[in-house]
Amino acid sequence: MNNQQLHDEVMKALSTVMEPELHRDLVSLNMIRDLTIDESGVAHMRVMLTTPACPLKNVMARDIQGAVTRISGITGVDIKWDSNVPTDGRIFGQIQTPIRSVIAVSSGKGGVGKSTVSVNLAVALAQSGARVGLMDADILGPNIPKMVGLGYAQPPISPNKKIIPFEVYGLKVMSMGFLADPNTPMIWRGPMLHGAIRQFFTDVDWGELDYMVVDLPPGTGDAQLSLAQSVPLTGAIIVTQPQSVAIDDARRGLAMFEKLNVPILGVIENMSGELFGTGGGEAFARERGVPFLGSIPLTAAVRIGGDQGHPIVADDPDSEAGKAFRALAEVVAARVSVTLLAAQQNTIPLNIIK
Repeated sequence: MNNQQLHDEVMKALSTVMEPELHRDLVSLNMIRDLTIDESGVAHMRVMLTTPACPLKNVMARDIQGAVTRISGITGVDIKWDSNVPTDGRIFGQIQTPIRSVIAVSSGKGGVGKSTVSVNLAVALAQSGARVGLMDADILGPNIPKMVGLGYAQPPISPNKKIIPFEVYGLKVMSMGFLADPNTPMIWRGPMLHGAIRQFFTDVDWGELDYMVVDLPPGTGDAQLSLAQSVPLTGAIIVTQPQSVAIDDARRGLAMFEKLNVPILGVIENMSGELFGTGGGEAFARERGVPFLGSIPLTAAVRIGGDQGHPIVADDPDSEAGKAFRALAEVVAARVSVTLLAAQQNTIPLNIIK
């Protein structure tokens, strides 16, 4: 068998290997790049993942190894991993900003740790190698600056008159907390909120981003509506505590996004443990037929990290909570890929893999 025949046989074998989350084979997804076979029979390839935070890379490596090494003449497999995050083409079409996906993090009520989840999710995605922006859309009560250790400082302006976001923990961060006096209350009506949220997309020099994580204020008010009207949302995450009173509010928040035709990426149960109980978030997700993304344990270190501007996933990634946030980032990234592929199959032009 000559080298071209061997190359064809390897590609044929790879067409039987499925991407575990997308349920399509690696060849039809155009994930196999630069396949070569050296003189000793080792097949070298680059596998283009849909996210650098892929949770099932080891599964794919095992399946590739098993499929290819069965071919006569192949003595081994050498895999180089790369990634190309799916692009929600509607975003650039509406706001002409090179952001591949927008993830809204919401909660039905305050006090459930939504901002803590937003910060640690964004940091964990950045740690995986993704380009991540974190937008604080809680215009009236911005907390993100303190939680990432930036305080309240005026951001610089670029030569083309755009706001340059601050960079910390591998993120680009923007918040009204950088632009307003922290001692002066913000008393704004709906149209002003809408304008501010839209300007955070159009007047900030974000550069190219794989994921924009948007931390929304609690509830189902003007900010949520303004965000959905300002930019196409790739999906929404609902954060809740386990107890029933929090679940009731989360139910309303989820229903709001469904009415706005925003895909639900899933539910996160935060502050899980002895104090607030466990399992409420998972039961709620099952009840509503949406994915359960995971639970985050209630620990003092998470709260202290938020107060001191040191996200737990950056400060102590191997702690129980740090591992939970890293696992959460992998699941969320996978859900974004699955959501965009499903949209593509429904003929929405979202440019899944280039």
